[in-house]
Amino acid sequence: MTESLHLPRRQTGVSRRQAVAALGAAAALMPFAASASPETAKKLLSELAKAEPKAGKVQIKTQEIAENGNTVPVTIAVESPMTEKDYVKAIHVVADRNPQPGVASFLLTPANGKAEVQLRMRMAETQNIIAVAEMNDGTTWTATREVKVTIGGCGG
Repeated sequence: MTESLHLPRRQTGVSRRQAVAALGAAAALMPFAASASPETAKKLLSELAKAEPKAGKVQIKTQEIAENGNTVPVTIAVESPMTEKDYVKAIHVVADRNPQPGVASFLLTPANGKAEVQLRMRMAETQNIIAVAEMNDGTTWTATREVKVTIGGCGG
């Protein structure tokens, strides 16, 4: 009769279960790859804006070079009297290199008094910010601003 010896398993580092758990945790911490492109941004804008946007009336204020892409302050202002007869209904913000092109949409009324919004964006790489203002008469106005994101202070 054959006897089998059951020796205790010797621990030699990380188990398979521990390795799989560690890889899963590391994957969860990795940033998303940019899936937006100028084409997907343009497509989203065509869905958001009912009319073809014209250049003008919209101003994007932000840094030309963002040394820290984790929080980039952006202000969007639209020339409008914000009266019952002439006001900005919505401001849409799109970025062409973010994981998703749609960044934010703001709905406004004449009660806002001023057509200006502020936000902070996270940007992993150099990209265009595109803002579209939708007016109450159905016209749309747009502006684009490139923000260069530096990586470790070395330019991006």
